[in-house]
Amino acid sequence: MSIEMKYLYLKSHPLFADLPEEKLAEIAGQARVKTARRGEHLDYGDGAFTRIYLLINGKIKLTDIDEGDNEIVKDILTAPDIFGDLSLGQVHSTDDEYAQVLTGNTIVCYFLAGDFRRLLEANPAIAINYANRVNAKLRKLEIRHSDLVFRDAKSRLIRFIKSWAKADGSTIGDKIVLNNYLTHSDIASVIATSRQSVNMLLNELRDAGLLLYNRKHIELHNPLSWN
Repeated sequence: MSIEMKYLYLKSHPLFADLPEEKLAEIAGQARVKTARRGEHLDYGDGAFTRIYLLINGKIKLTDIDEGDNEIVKDILTAPDIFGDLSLGQVHSTDDEYAQVLTGNTIVCYFLAGDFRRLLEANPAIAINYANRVNAKLRKLEIRHSDLVFRDAKSRLIRFIKSWAKADGSTIGDKIVLNNYLTHSDIASVIATSRQSVNMLLNELRDAGLLLYNRKHIELHNPLSWN
């Protein structure tokens, strides 16, 4: 792929949006770009060759495998975002985590973790931006753990849908529309309940007139209730 296209992809990501053109063009020479199909897994690499990914377009599901070989959904990402070896080679913590593409034509830029670490060392402004984004992810994880302790399944589902709508919803008239790229099992794993419970709770919200859903879309009625 041309340096020009890599430049445009990086420029579209908030991590690099304010970087001078000359510096961004230099960084673009180090980046690799991949267009992934739905269902594809993205390799984090291993050893000294782990990777850091920038999500430019599309949706990603981060998944872990527990001791019983069950899939645990850790997060759902929408562009723009970052994922992969966020420790940049300092902590070997991604052995069981993998990223699965949820939508077609998902575009990622990626760097070897060591190269990206040196890039941050040479560019303090980017390093601060990166640190802020990693901290935001940690804060999101803290909130999720707090929800597991203090909120019931219905409250967790509503909170998840609100977050999903804020990140990826489109306001059309008097409703918010979400493209439904998640299964009930995915949602259940994120909010730590069963698929059957998710189905029951969605039916309750539908019967209350708050939403409609099918395999392709979720429509949230009365947007003020979902803000």
